[in-house]
Amino acid sequence: MWSDILSLFKGAGLAEEAFQESLLMLEESHGMFKDSVAALHSEGSMVTDIYERDQQINKYERSVRRKIVTHMSVSSKPDINIGLVLTAVVIDIERIGDYTKNIAELAATLEEPFDALGLTDDVKEIETSLDGMFTKVASALKESDEDGAREVMRVHDRISELVEDDILRLRRREVLKGRSGHAVTVAIYLRFLKRVSAHLKNVATSVVNPYHRIGFREKDAPDDSE
Repeated sequence: MWSDILSLFKGAGLAEEAFQESLLMLEESHGMFKDSVAALHSEGSMVTDIYERDQQINKYERSVRRKIVTHMSVSSKPDINIGLVLTAVVIDIERIGDYTKNIAELAATLEEPFDALGLTDDVKEIETSLDGMFTKVASALKESDEDGAREVMRVHDRISELVEDDILRLRRREVLKGRSGHAVTVAIYLRFLKRVSAHLKNVATSVVNPYHRIGFREKDAPDDSE
């Protein structure tokens, strides 16, 4: 389905501009993510322009919506799928920007570089996986790469499992016992990472699913109950 939509974007004036701005949103959110994570691991650091960059993502989203509405209004044969799908995509990308901003704000509250201690390996795996997810999602959108989109969805499942397991270990005091403040910081960060992953997954599903199933498993996916 995405390949059909992608073909409609090409040479479609405002629709193509809206699509390109969506890719710029994703690129900006990726940069924010990398800088926010780097700040978290640095002492007393903050991404100084994080709010301006978040506002730019919001401006892109509004611009995409305006262009889609205008395209639908002036086109002699408007395709509703373009508007519905692209609007869903930019909503998720905008939410990614919000969570990367939250990571930067968390970094600013720490007096020392972030240290997950007993969960360090898991956190590093998640951070690295997320960096790769951004790249794969962008490629999937540009090339209508369904296999790449499915890989993003699988990586999200792995991240979700890791986060939930680690949160459970924190609750059971199997790690960071006696360090409640530190444990809270790690738990919050894990949740932010999971939400970034979830929204990237949602964007990826737009490549393999029709509009009404964006954010969900593919219809013929194992254990699909939707």
